[in-house]
Amino acid sequence: MAEKVYDVVVIGGGPGGYVAAIRAAQLGLKVACVEAQKLGGVCNNWGCIPTKAMLESANYARTLTNGLGDFGIEFGDLKLDIGTAAKRAGKIADSGAKGVSFLFRKNKIDHIEGWGRLLGDGKIEIDPGKNAGHGDEKPSGKGKKEVIEAKNIILATGSRPRELPILKIDGDRVWSSDHAVYAEKAPKSLAVIGGGAIGLEFADVFNSFGTEVTVIEAMDHILPLEDPDVARVVERAFKKRGMKVLSGAMLEKADVSKKGVKLTVKVGDKKETIEVERVLSAVGRVPVIEDIGLEAAGVKTENGFIAVDEKMRTNVEGIFAIGDCAKPPLLAHKASHEGVAAAEFIAGDPNAGVDYNNIPSVTYCHPEVASVGMTEAEAKEAGYDIEVGSFPWSASGRARTMGDTDGFVKVIRDKKYSELLGAHIVGPHASELIAEFVVGRHLETTVEEMNSAIHPHPTLSESAAEAALAALGRAINM
Repeated sequence: MAEKVYDVVVIGGGPGGYVAAIRAAQLGLKVACVEAQKLGGVCNNWGCIPTKAMLESANYARTLTNGLGDFGIEFGDLKLDIGTAAKRAGKIADSGAKGVSFLFRKNKIDHIEGWGRLLGDGKIEIDPGKNAGHGDEKPSGKGKKEVIEAKNIILATGSRPRELPILKIDGDRVWSSDHAVYAEKAPKSLAVIGGGAIGLEFADVFNSFGTEVTVIEAMDHILPLEDPDVARVVERAFKKRGMKVLSGAMLEKADVSKKGVKLTVKVGDKKETIEVERVLSAVGRVPVIEDIGLEAAGVKTENGFIAVDEKMRTNVEGIFAIGDCAKPPLLAHKASHEGVAAAEFIAGDPNAGVDYNNIPSVTYCHPEVASVGMTEAEAKEAGYDIEVGSFPWSASGRARTMGDTDGFVKVIRDKKYSELLGAHIVGPHASELIAEFVVGRHLETTVEEMNSAIHPHPTLSESAAEAALAALGRAINM
């Protein structure tokens, strides 16, 4: 018999796992969460939170470097220190981890330190000598292995950076996002392999701190999952800031030495050699599913993820999987909602679930990018007769007062019912503004209703209503 028996054991303490543990405890279940590293997972400790802290520092660095003369502000010599910014990011991450620990104590959740491994029949081995290997964090190595037991198990083991066969991540010349987020110094030059959200956010940070940045993206345009019009705005802004952006570019060879990295890149019919001090490999992430006992428990995988149904159930009764290890998209907020859904289903709610058609996506570079729902191409492919409305920030009084007018708000509506099929924002505070469209879609609003709701003036939020009007063919302020 195991020494400890729980109603629910969550393996992984990231934004999916710790949320699942808290919700299960709120529902009156006896809960433990097994985590080999810091509570909060990659999101809090190496990803979402510290990268946004670094982007906030980058925003100040970029703004002050460009000068504020037009705003009536002048100052003397400017000193940029990315190491100091990284220390601040680390402190913010540490406070978040402590916050999760407090929430566990508040909700009477047992935090078990160690690597969780399924043994089958509801049993879990806790290995204190292993972790997922994020950053420089080491396992405690304290204590002996133990076995606990659970009526229900939620796997929330997350993901790790993907590695290219020809570009091995060494933490020195070749970084993953885990290494880049806490850089002590800004390299003189940096090649970012991958023009998705992670790659562009770090390109923004290092460019703002004086690094010569080259972005290399294999697809036809950067941000390949976003609207092409949105991607063009970002690419234009990055190039204006002095960054080199190569789209449709394939990395063919990488020579890593003690002095730097020489990359051979094929762009169309031409080959280009790029020599940089360091490289950031940002080509996506892969689920952490090795050595967690899937085979021993008989849990099936599919396309590299743990196979689950709409209730987050695996093929084995009593075992669930959520977040990055379960299925795309690999987003923290999606993992959190899946954690809540799994906990509520375990507690007896047969209707618990997640609306996968209404998950927002955000890239926090400057200009910011946010979207929800379908792109124009997806809506047409789905057979909708659509009308598209776009409102540029240059027509927004509030954006002009801010001096931040790159980009637009785009609304895609179905002509038949005026359903809000999709919204795409590139520009100031897109990450905050997208929530209006998420809530609207959740409440099954029409585009007319989006405009009829009175927005305060002058605000950025007015542009949501203006874009809705544009989708109806009757824009006022443009």
